[in-house]
Amino acid sequence: MYTIAALYHFTRFDDSAALREPLVALCADNEIKGSLLLAGEGVNGTIAGPRAGIDAVLAHIRALPGCADLEWKESQSDHPPFARMKVKLKKEIVTMGVPGVDPKAKVGHYVDPEGWNELIQQPDVAVIDTRNDYEVAIGTFEGAIDPETATFRDFPAWWEANKERFHNKRVAMFCTGGIRCEKSTNFLLDQGVEDVFHLKGGILKYLEEMPEEKSLWNGECFVFDERVSVGHGLKEGPHLLCRACRRPIVPEDKLRPEYEDGVQCHNCASEHTDADRERFRERQKQIALSAARGERHMFGDA
Repeated sequence: MYTIAALYHFTRFDDSAALREPLVALCADNEIKGSLLLAGEGVNGTIAGPRAGIDAVLAHIRALPGCADLEWKESQSDHPPFARMKVKLKKEIVTMGVPGVDPKAKVGHYVDPEGWNELIQQPDVAVIDTRNDYEVAIGTFEGAIDPETATFRDFPAWWEANKERFHNKRVAMFCTGGIRCEKSTNFLLDQGVEDVFHLKGGILKYLEEMPEEKSLWNGECFVFDERVSVGHGLKEGPHLLCRACRRPIVPEDKLRPEYEDGVQCHNCASEHTDADRERFRERQKQIALSAARGERHMFGDA
């Protein structure tokens, strides 16, 4: 079994670039794969590997400046969730693109899964899903508003265009693991919204703790690894990943006429050029050749 740890922590790193190479080396030494982002505002990512390796990397991150109280969420998989390890330097660990947004200064009220059910059923509460449109498409909370944003960068503009809808409303927001809500609640507070709440630990914590018979969640939760989606109890969902557009699809979508393995799905068939498709076909050919040799290609399985 592979242990998967999803984590983020907002803190100040004076020299985030200096933190990269030690993390790269530690992950390599401990057979850890996944993705970590480092920025002046903190660390974010998901990693997977053997139990001892995950413990070593988490201990290393907790020893970084301001990270002693790092929290993370764990799950398990019987197959490798990632093909390689990436540690990237970024301007933001989750990109909102609004200067001055600082979750370390103030955020909305945290609500645990049990309290979340009661909160979002109140008539004066507007529930907003802060995730991207393709994530919302496969699952969300009952009655949640979908901003239909392609990226988190689009959220501030969506709010500006729609804020009058939420006059005299309390606002409850949620996302996959909580990180986007740290920024979006800080943003709304600065916009003058007085009562702002967010789901502590995100959807993943809710699905881990909330019994399915009491749940207000419908569908699956998209995750950024080879599991693609998870449901209640963090059990792996039915979704596959289109290798061209990185959107989730279900097995039946492979029967659609637009589908070509590794090249396009019905979501992206009109988005790519012929040159793109030829490049994707060559990549898929290399993945298949790796599989024939009993190897795992850096871009995933065939």
